[in-house]
Amino acid sequence: MLIGPALPPNMSQTTLLEEVVHWSQETCRKELRSVLPELTSLHEKSESWDEHIRILKVITEMFLPHIGLKEVEACLSKVLPKAVTMFDNLMKEISNQVGGMSSQNTELRTLLRKLLEATVQIIEAMSACVRRVCLFDEALELDAIRSLPSCILKVLKQTFQHCKESEEVYCGRLSLVADLLQGLFKEAYSLQKGLMELLDRISLDTQATEEDVTDIVTVIHSLLDLCYVISDLDMALHANTWKFIVKQSVKHQSFVEEHLRHGDISSCLCDNLLASFSTCLELGDQIRHIAVQEMTQCAEYKLFQKNLKMCRFFANTLVHYIKEFSSFVSKYCCRFHQLYLQMTSMFPPSLCAPSLYPALSEELSVAALLPMEALLIQLLPLRPFAEAVLGKKQQLSADQQLPQCLLLVSVLGHLPPQPEETLQLWHQGNLFPEETPRFPIYQAIMNVFRVCCTERMVPVLLPGVMMKGQAQGRVSLHHHMCVHLCASVASLPPSYLPGLEHCLVEAVLQSDWQTALLATDVWCFTARYGTAELCLQHTLLIAHLVKVCAGGVYQSSHLGLLLRRMVFLMTPHHQMALVERFPPSQVENLPVWHHVLLRALSPDASLRLQEDVTALTQQALDHWRDGGYRLGQVEKVNTALKALRVVVRGQPSSGGEGVSAAARGLVTRLWSRMCPVQVQAHPVLQCTLRWLLLISASLVKTIDHNTIHQALQCVASLVSQKCPDEVTLAALEFLASLGNVFFSQDSQGQIVPWLGSLFGSLLAERSWLLHQHALEAFAHFAEITNHEKVISHSLSVEETKAKVVNYLSKTVNTQEAGGRRLDRLKMESPLIEQNNRRLETELDGASSGSTVIAPADSEPCPKRARQETGREEEYSLYVQTAESALKALQALGSQDTTATQPPQWLGARLRELQTLIAQISPGP
Repeated sequence: MLIGPALPPNMSQTTLLEEVVHWSQETCRKELRSVLPELTSLHEKSESWDEHIRILKVITEMFLPHIGLKEVEACLSKVLPKAVTMFDNLMKEISNQVGGMSSQNTELRTLLRKLLEATVQIIEAMSACVRRVCLFDEALELDAIRSLPSCILKVLKQTFQHCKESEEVYCGRLSLVADLLQGLFKEAYSLQKGLMELLDRISLDTQATEEDVTDIVTVIHSLLDLCYVISDLDMALHANTWKFIVKQSVKHQSFVEEHLRHGDISSCLCDNLLASFSTCLELGDQIRHIAVQEMTQCAEYKLFQKNLKMCRFFANTLVHYIKEFSSFVSKYCCRFHQLYLQMTSMFPPSLCAPSLYPALSEELSVAALLPMEALLIQLLPLRPFAEAVLGKKQQLSADQQLPQCLLLVSVLGHLPPQPEETLQLWHQGNLFPEETPRFPIYQAIMNVFRVCCTERMVPVLLPGVMMKGQAQGRVSLHHHMCVHLCASVASLPPSYLPGLEHCLVEAVLQSDWQTALLATDVWCFTARYGTAELCLQHTLLIAHLVKVCAGGVYQSSHLGLLLRRMVFLMTPHHQMALVERFPPSQVENLPVWHHVLLRALSPDASLRLQEDVTALTQQALDHWRDGGYRLGQVEKVNTALKALRVVVRGQPSSGGEGVSAAARGLVTRLWSRMCPVQVQAHPVLQCTLRWLLLISASLVKTIDHNTIHQALQCVASLVSQKCPDEVTLAALEFLASLGNVFFSQDSQGQIVPWLGSLFGSLLAERSWLLHQHALEAFAHFAEITNHEKVISHSLSVEETKAKVVNYLSKTVNTQEAGGRRLDRLKMESPLIEQNNRRLETELDGASSGSTVIAPADSEPCPKRARQETGREEEYSLYVQTAESALKALQALGSQDTTATQPPQWLGARLRELQTLIAQISPGP
């Protein structure tokens, strides 16, 4: 405290102030100890703001330069609080009076301008205090200026708040005081800059008191509160304030880290980053409507560049802050997770990403997405972040599903160099009940890939892997995921392989086929990258699952595809081991071999499979015949036929001719048993016909023409009665294969009309699926056939002919608009997922149900209606076959016109049949 001799008794305080303003600097220095206490007292007692400001200016400009560092605080602690109070009163008075200000009310206008000038003068006085303290060469301690930062920050906050709200406060009268407001802002800007430079000189040491720590924390928090005000005022000021906040937090980290409002700081950084990012997107959308040549000259582009710098600054600042205070910000990991998703959802290939010029999008990606990867690396070791990303209860919006998928893939790429503790965190899921439930990362990836249904159907495209000597291409989401998953598997420590295997099994067994296909791709890579023994063990496991899951429609299909591909990767020795483990000679093992391609097997394994399956099929047919061709035994025949198809469509090998001849004989036998009426009535026989058609398509070159004629008659009868789609598709494959057959002149009269009639009927099919397959089958047949009459007969209807011509010329009649197509796909995605869940629910219900379904060939219950004897069934079958053939012949005759008369021999043959029928008849 400055204490000096009292003033002369004849000098009043007012006289003192009027005299002091005329003193020189030397006089002020000499009279400092006597005059300053009186001025301070006068300042504290002053009521009018103009007198207060005069005294404040005298103290700060004339006497403060002569005070030592140790005495500054004693002066400022008495002067500045009063100045803050007076500043607050001035601001309130301005707000109260501004409503009546106008260009006509000159008196009020003059008053308001004086009030604003007074606020500027108070800030100037505070700036003088800061400048004076900065001139000291001694090391600054917080005790020497304790009251300075708090008072200045209060004034700064009010000033910037007033400037921010000036449009609302002054309404249409802003132009009357705009120059003073601009000056007020500049002075406040300069004051804050000087204060931050001053505070930057202060360092806490081991002697720092609790009060020192509290003051530093208060300064940091006050500046944080100030950031909420200045964020929309000035970019440079906002950025510099944040730089100072983070710099001081790190500089005094050991003292303040437990006292900082880490949640507010990190949340504010996230909000500022998103605000800058959103502004860039809005400006980018405006620039999109400007010509590319004029883009860089427009005001929007310059503003875009400024916001881009802010976006980059906030992203890098957030990463730096999290790096320094990772243990304290871990509780806010959910916020960081949402930030990552929000940012990435605004970039391609996200479906909600705005359309920007490629150059602007690339600049924004560098500024915003690259720091997100650095952020991800900082967050990887944190358990709360893993729980936020992998949590079982998290709810993702449709726009966040693809970003979540890409986030998980990015995590996979960063995991290999991480320590063991981090690998366990991401690969093992929660190990104890008290932990937050979370998925292992591979399972989380499969789960989120499954729900990215719209993105897969569009499809969205992502950058492919850079290959030496090749340009970087664009790949589908499936391709992108597959490449990164396989790369992760290649670097996966062996201890985490069981978790990967468990995830792949679950993914293959779920109902979404694209997710199952992704798991299949990764599984095959795992088997190929590993040892031959690992491949064998996996293949044996898959074969066992195929065997036990034969009843599950989608599970059997997914597992079958996986098994088919795995067999290609096995050594010949291990393929024989698979044959020995699941002998094809046993009926219960046939589901395993339904999915294997013959060309995948070694010669020995292939020959063994062909011989065993052919023999087993022969045995099944003999058993069916010996049992009187009962329906209850057809299921075993179907199982054998499904395996026989694998044999007949495979590559010929040693002994293949004998197998082909045996298969041809089996086909001939079966066609003689196919009665259209019975097939239409019994689904099990429809399945038999389907496999028979597919097998016949493979053996078509070797089948007798009479058998082909018989097959066409059966198919024609069923098509006319609307048979199941599966049978129709098999029939189309059979019809397409007939293009490879050259029919003799004798056979053409019987077969060509049937072919033309069938193709004509199927090409007119209203179902888009059947119509598309019919077009493909007909195109294949027409490309290779020698019988052009079939083509002309099939295209006798102009509408059908036009559709075929459009298909062959690849003409698209109608093309769906991009936006409409995307909307449709978004609507379809929930329905597809709903259907997948229904399939899984039905399968779970069937597997957990208590009802036991008796096998088809089990003994009937005693009260069941009497079945026909085997002999009666045989009579019925032949009569129905003859009846069906005659009806088909009648239908063919009704289609003939005068230009196409029936063949001349038809009448004679019909009379012969009539005589034969009379001979068969048992009597009157």
